[in-house]
Amino acid sequence: MNTHPPSPTNSSLSMRLGLTVSLMGAALVLLLATLAYLSLNHELDNLARKSLRSKLEQIQHSLLSDLKSSDLAARPHSLLDLVMGHDNLQLSVLGSAPQTEPLLDVGGIGQQPLPDTLKKATGSAYLEWNDSRGRQLLSASQAMPLRNGEQVRVILSLDRSNDQALLSAYLRSTVIALPLLLLLIGIGAWWLVQRGLLPLQQFTRVAAKVTTQDLTHRLNLERLPRELAELGQGINVMLQRLDGGVQRLSQFSDDLAHELRSPISNLMGKAQVTLSRERPPQEYKAVLEASIEELERVTRIVADMLLLAQVSQPASQARFARVSLRVEARKVMDLFALSAEDKHVQLHLSGDAWVLGDRLMIQRAISNLLSNAIRHSPPGSRIELGVEPRLQTVNLTVSNPGAGIAACHLPHLFERFYRIDSSRTRAEGGTGLGLAIVRSIMSLHEGQAEVSSVEDGQTEFRLVFPKLGPAHHDL
Repeated sequence: MNTHPPSPTNSSLSMRLGLTVSLMGAALVLLLATLAYLSLNHELDNLARKSLRSKLEQIQHSLLSDLKSSDLAARPHSLLDLVMGHDNLQLSVLGSAPQTEPLLDVGGIGQQPLPDTLKKATGSAYLEWNDSRGRQLLSASQAMPLRNGEQVRVILSLDRSNDQALLSAYLRSTVIALPLLLLLIGIGAWWLVQRGLLPLQQFTRVAAKVTTQDLTHRLNLERLPRELAELGQGINVMLQRLDGGVQRLSQFSDDLAHELRSPISNLMGKAQVTLSRERPPQEYKAVLEASIEELERVTRIVADMLLLAQVSQPASQARFARVSLRVEARKVMDLFALSAEDKHVQLHLSGDAWVLGDRLMIQRAISNLLSNAIRHSPPGSRIELGVEPRLQTVNLTVSNPGAGIAACHLPHLFERFYRIDSSRTRAEGGTGLGLAIVRSIMSLHEGQAEVSSVEDGQTEFRLVFPKLGPAHHDL
C-alpha cells in the first residue's frame, strides 16, 4: 500500500473544484457587470435622443405657429420657454446661410462653436461631440419651415455630463465592490465544494479498513448523491467479488494442503518405518510399490490443478472451432470401452449437434462425466449419452442408474475437492477435481454444467453449450 503523501503538484480535488467555480463565478460577474454598463449606457443614450426629439417637436410647433425669421431675435419668448430651466440644453437656430451668425442661440450650456457637420447637415441628424471644456454633448439637427415658408436649421444640444457622471460612478462602485464579491464567491465555492465532497470521506474510511484479511467492510449508500451512490455500489460489488474470491482461494489452499498432506504423510511414514531396521528385499519392494501409488495420486492432483489453471484463462486464448459432440463423445466412449466391459456396463450414444469449442477440452469434460458414471453404475446397467439440440442451447447428457445423490449435495458437486464419500473416492483414485474441471471448461465455452438426481434412480449430468450461430457455420 502506498503511504506516501501526495505530491505538491497534485492539488486536492476540493481546491481544484473551488478554484474552477471561483473563476467561473468571477467571469460571470465580470460579464454581468460589463453587460450592465453597456445596457445603462444604451438606455441613457436612448433617453437623451428621445428627450431631444420631444423638444424638437415642440420647437417645430412654435415655429409654425407665429414666428418668422425676423421675429426670432425680437420675440423668442415661446422658444425660451422650451429651454429655460434646463441647464443642460442649448438651442441654436441658423438661417438659410449657415456661415452667418445664428439667428438665435439660447440655453444653459453657453454659446459654443457648433461643428460644421451640424451646420451643413441635410435633413435630420444626430452627433455626439465634445466642446472646448471637454463636456460630451449630443446634438440633434433638423431643418424646419417657418410660418412664412422660410427654412431654418434648428440645432438642439444636450449636455450629457450627468450621464457620464452616472456611468463613472457605476464603474467606481463596481471596481470597489468587485473584489469583495469575488472573495465571497471564492469562500462560498470552497464551502460548497467541501460540503459536496464530504461523502467521499466515507470512501476513505472504508478503504483504510479493507485488508486482505478483512474484506467485509461496505459503503453505506443511503445518503450518497446519485453519482457517488453508483460509484459506491460498484465498489461494494467489487469488494463482494474480492471477498468471495479470497475466501474461495483460502478454502482451496486449505483443501489442497489437506489433499497433499495425506499422500505425503503416508510416504514419510512408510519410509520411516521401513528404514527403522533392516528388512528383506521383498518388503522394500512392497514399500516402493505402495509409494509409487501415492506418488501417482500426487501427480494426478498436480495435473488436474494445472488443467484447472489452463481452463481458467480467458476464452481468447483457446482455439475454438466447430466440433461435433457425437464424434467427440464416441471417441471418449471408445477410450472407456474396456472399463465399462469390466464392470458389465453398456454404453449407448444418441443424437448429434455441432458447437463452437475446443475439441480436447470437450473430450476431457465428457470423459470426467463418463468415468464417474461408470464408477457409480451397478453391474449390468446401461449408461445413456445423448446430444439434444434445443431452441437456444445444445445439451449433452450423461445419465446412469445407481444409488443417486442426495439433494443436499447437488449444489456443491462442482466445487473443488468436494466429495460425497471421501474415503471411497480416495480409495478409487479420485482427486475431487473432476467436476470442478468440467464446470471450468463449460465456463470457458460460455455454457453451464448441471446435474439432477433421484435417490435410488437416475443421475443425469448435462453439458449446456450455446447454440451455434449462423456466423459460425463457415468455421
